[in-house]
This record gives sequence, C-alpha cells and structure tokens, in this order.
Amino acid sequence: MNIKQALEYGINLLKENDINEPIIKTRIILANILNKSKEYLLIHENEELSNNLTKLFKNNVKKICNGVPVQYITNKQEFMGLEFYVDENVLIPQPDTEILVEEVINICRDCNDQYKYRDNKYIEILDLCTGSGAIGISIAKNIENSKITLSDISKKALQIEKKNYIKNNIINKIKIVESDLFDNINDKFDIIVSNPPYIKTDVIETLDKDVRYEPIIALDGGKDGLKMYRKIINEAYKYLKPDGHLCLEIGFDQKNDVIKLIKDTKRYINIYSKKDLAGNDRIIVCNN
Repeated sequence: MNIKQALEYGINLLKENDINEPIIKTRIILANILNKSKEYLLIHENEELSNNLTKLFKNNVKKICNGVPVQYITNKQEFMGLEFYVDENVLIPQPDTEILVEEVINICRDCNDQYKYRDNKYIEILDLCTGSGAIGISIAKNIENSKITLSDISKKALQIEKKNYIKNNIINKIKIVESDLFDNINDKFDIIVSNPPYIKTDVIETLDKDVRYEPIIALDGGKDGLKMYRKIINEAYKYLKPDGHLCLEIGFDQKNDVIKLIKDTKRYINIYSKKDLAGNDRIIVCNN
C-alpha cells in the first residue's frame, strides 16, 4: 500500500462510519505515523508503506471509527499556537477556550499598565480544573511576569500538566497542586481562571462519539450543568486578592444562570461576558 492508497482507504472507511472531517483526520493520522508534514503526503503519494506502518495506520483509522478522538491517537493538540500532549485522561483543549485565555492575557496586561503589581512583580494566577494545563501554560507563555498554579483533582492529569509545562519550557513559572477545587489551595491570587465541567448529565449521552470518549469527570456538570460553578463562585472570593478577577468559561446557554449565581453571593462586582467567534456566550468575568 502506498501513501495515496492509504489515504483513500482511510477516507472511505471514515465516510462509511459517518465520521466528521474524514480527509483531515486521515491525513493527520498518516502524517503522524510517518512523522512527516501533511504536505509531504501530497508530494510523495506513490511512496510505499511498510507492512508494520500499514497495519498501524489501519488500526488507528479503526480507532477513530470507534469514537477515539484523533488527538488521543497522535497525543497532540494545538492551542494558542502551542503544542500540548493530550490523552484519554484530560479534556482536549478547544479553540473556543482561547477566548478565555485571551481575556485573561488582556486583564494581565491592563494590570501591568496600571502599575498594579509594582510591589509584587508577579501576577499570580490559579488555573482551576486545569486538565492538560493548556489555559495556565498559555497564559504563562504570554505574560512574562506571571506565576501560575495548575490545580486538578486527577493525579493522571497532573502528570500530563508536568509533561506540558516542560514541553513548553516554563518550568520556573509553574506550581502544581492536587486538589478538589479549593480543598488544598492555601494562597491568594490576582486571577482565578477555570473551564470547569458544565455539560448536563443527561446531555452527555447525546454528544458525538469522540466527545463522549473524553473523561467524564471533565464533562459532567451535574443535573443542571451548574454544579461546579456553584462551588467555584461560592468559594473563589476567599482566594482572590483585593480587586482580583474570576474568569470562567461557560456553555452557550448558561450566561444568565451563571451571572445569577455570581450576583446571589453579593461578593463580586463588574460582571461581564464575551462571545466566541461563533457568536455564542463563552466567558464570564467579575471582580471581588
């Protein structure tokens, strides 16, 4: 089997199984196996694959048909222009979450411009429910004077976070804490950022196969999808410095409910939301 035949095999099998983006996913899988670019596949379509590579490629295509996300096969996901290691123990970082990261970066830059951190040269940030660490690590790469705490309840996620902060060369800016939300958090922060589980429990079974393959603990937001927001909002102010920011990603239909939770505590001010590129409400920010 040559490269052209392998691509045809993969594309056709994914189409038969109603997998989205069959061409893109087939090219990603084959390029990853060969450790080559996707452009290489087009230029060298007559190159023969070894029997071992052919077998590996076919097995990986079948995995996609069974619902395994392509990112868990390649162990790669790009986010904010950086490459992250991902596997079945962490949620796959999505482009919508870049809206949250960009807003935190803007807040950090505004604070620096206002000399808010003159007495403390570092902006201290807690990335709660961090998973792969993509949010906190991306902020660290963009804000020079940041110190980031990555926190998650999952030991396996913490191992992946370590892999990713080493991979992205920010070892001296990161602290890792194993914690169920704030249970083991002892510091105070200028910013707390989180993309918590927010999908309603009974909605999870209706999601695409590849989404349902991701860790349930990172998806399930309880019966109404707000379980984690309640806990975070009710506790976060205790771990924020004066005029600190709480920055949350939300589901497309959760804006009003989450804002109500925030207002009901009477602990936060300056509440605002922003939309993602598709026009859906995506993040909520407030001050203590």
